Amino acid sequence: MSEHDEQVALFQWAGYQLGACPELALMFAIPNGGDRHPAVAGKLRDEGVKPGVPDICLPVPRGKYHGMFLEMKFGKNKPKPDQFKWMGALRDQGYYVRLAWDWQTAAEFITRYLEDRNET
Repeated sequence: MSEHDEQVALFQWAGYQLGACPELALMFAIPNGGDRHPAVAGKLRDEGVKPGVPDICLPVPRGKYHGMFLEMKFGKNKPKPDQFKWMGALRDQGYYVRLAWDWQTAAEFITRYLEDRNET
């Protein structure tokens, strides 16, 4: 498994849950990471791609939150300083933000969020 595999599994899980939770159709990935040719990286930066933005967004409000952002990691991978900065800034703006190392934990965070059972 890899972070890619975990994220793919999460989106597969979300696809299976659409009947019970149609809001999951709005969940999307933010392709900020990965190795790119310098010219492509420059174009994406010019278009507004910013390092550290979490991997996944669920633009559905619940309770006191405007929406949810999720950062996925795998194995011994740890968030970088710019990722912690983004996660903190998004929390400060009223978003539910979580960090998960596997798709099952991520799915539980999403389920809690959508059921408005999220912890502060």
